[in-house]
Amino acid sequence: MKSFRLYGVLIACMAISSALFSPLQAAGLEAFDFSGNVDETRFKSLIAELRCLVCQNQSLADSDADLAHDLRREVYELMDQGKSNQEIVDYLVARYGDFVLYNPPVKPETWILWYGPFGLLAVGFFILLYTVRQRKRQPEADFSEQEKERLKQLLGDDNNNGDKPA
Repeated sequence: MKSFRLYGVLIACMAISSALFSPLQAAGLEAFDFSGNVDETRFKSLIAELRCLVCQNQSLADSDADLAHDLRREVYELMDQGKSNQEIVDYLVARYGDFVLYNPPVKPETWILWYGPFGLLAVGFFILLYTVRQRKRQPEADFSEQEKERLKQLLGDDNNNGDKPA
């Protein structure tokens, strides 16, 4: 009976704490007023394409960093000014560099990003190929007569014919 009362108290505490802390979490979320679903969808696709400069591994949509909040607000304000997606992206690239893009453009400065992994894969393949070919060319080591005798002694082969196991 006491355990049921204890569970009841625990459930009540959990309900009260979730009711208290949920508004605090919701207060951290940003609320932007969009004129329609098209603008909201456009905003969400833009912030999904842009990288958080602090987190580096998250998009602006996923990041909770202060800079990500500022950049989301900046994207919203640029959209509100009537800028196109390309103008917004160009503005952010001019300000923060290609790093702000999740898919940087293919140009000489970013070739290492685009082609580097394939180059490393090719180098690894050629090293593997070279190693395998070198192993095939090396002759197998043969035991000397003295080593063969010692091996027979260790294995307990008394008949010395070596054909049949002992």
